Amino acid sequence: MSVFKGRNRHNTDMLSGSLWDKILMFALPLAASSMLQQLFNSADVAVVGKFTGKQALAAVGSNGPVINLLVNFFVGISVGTNVVIARYIGSGNEKRANSAAHTAVLVSVICGFVIMALGLLVSPLILELIGTPDDFIDLAVLYLRIYFCGMPFMMLYNFCSAIFRSKGDTKKPLIYLFVSGIVNVILNLIFVIVFKMGVAGVAIATVISNMISSVLMLRSLTKEEGAIKITLKNLKIDKRNLSEIVRVGMPAGIQGMVFSISNVCVLSGLNSLGTDVVSASSAAQNYENLIYFMSNSFAQATVTFVSQNYGAGNLKRCKRAVLIGMGLSVIASLTMFAVFILLRTPLLGIYTDDKEIIRIASQRLAVVGGTHFMCGIMDNLSCCMRGLGYSLEPALISMAGACGLRVLWIYTVFRKVQTFGMLVAVYPISWFATALVLGIVCICKFKVAEKKSARLADAVE
Repeated sequence: MSVFKGRNRHNTDMLSGSLWDKILMFALPLAASSMLQQLFNSADVAVVGKFTGKQALAAVGSNGPVINLLVNFFVGISVGTNVVIARYIGSGNEKRANSAAHTAVLVSVICGFVIMALGLLVSPLILELIGTPDDFIDLAVLYLRIYFCGMPFMMLYNFCSAIFRSKGDTKKPLIYLFVSGIVNVILNLIFVIVFKMGVAGVAIATVISNMISSVLMLRSLTKEEGAIKITLKNLKIDKRNLSEIVRVGMPAGIQGMVFSISNVCVLSGLNSLGTDVVSASSAAQNYENLIYFMSNSFAQATVTFVSQNYGAGNLKRCKRAVLIGMGLSVIASLTMFAVFILLRTPLLGIYTDDKEIIRIASQRLAVVGGTHFMCGIMDNLSCCMRGLGYSLEPALISMAGACGLRVLWIYTVFRKVQTFGMLVAVYPISWFATALVLGIVCICKFKVAEKKSARLADAVE
């Protein structure tokens, strides 16, 4: 039985009772957190687009792939934190869970400073290498340099969120993100409209909001009871825990980084089509990201539920959890797409009044948003295997399928037919191929785990 069962109203008992409602209630606050984060980021784009111009819109909106390239590796490490602590909780090992939580907090700060240094040094070079148009490259560099100064706070928030997720609490991260996000929007308006600071203003506002959310999260952990309570004077890195977190998290981090590399390649294709296409993609991506965050929240639920139940030795419940998580992910993705495509003109009009940009953005939303459910299936299968302790396999498959195929497509098919439609078609093709292979491998891993469990049971008898 979980050491946390019944201890805190925010915690989810993942080891007993019905699954679909618990997965839903676990995932929805997580989805809301990610969506709020995206909406607040979208506020950056919307404010500069409305009050500064399309060059500023493109500068802020096109930086996502560059940011993700440098950030996703370390965010992947936080996935390892979630899996490791959840497994300790499932097995009832409170002492190891506490040690892993302290390790994660300290590692997050170190990772944050590493990313900050990398971002300040290489982001201008990356922007040049991908062919960022001259009319907004200086603004893009300015935004990135300020943005990366807030990385220690962003990493601390991500790792603290992973700690809360490991014990089934997705509500507190949502509350703290909401508070910091409201501050972000207010500061955006003040810095851009009142002080005329443009892209620098929205970047500074983002740094301040990240600082607020991370401080609130860390403060909350210091007031927790039991295994995840953080005592600042006891912060230290446990080598065994670090090794396990890195073993699980590094493949996920490498996968995320390679995904970002493939998206940077896609961005280079977008840049070759001109500023209007870049701006349109930036606007459409805001809604595609909302769909992704909804589907990915179920994937995060899957990895946590599978990790705890695998730690408790309940493989049947693990299997049910991934099937339910995947089903809910597909339903949620398609529902959100239907809403966005029906309301595409007014929704895209939030970011720009240019009719041509809205037309191009609508085209992308129909192709990418309409097939995003396949990405959700892919993520759920990957997270299932990570929960079972297999982190390398889903990373390699995803890198070869989703990433390798995208790069190949850009430099072969797109090079011959350089149209916007041909460029965005790579997303559903890569998702389908990767999900198919992941599904086959996931079934095989479950069979291996079942045989291992049977052997252990026979040995006990």
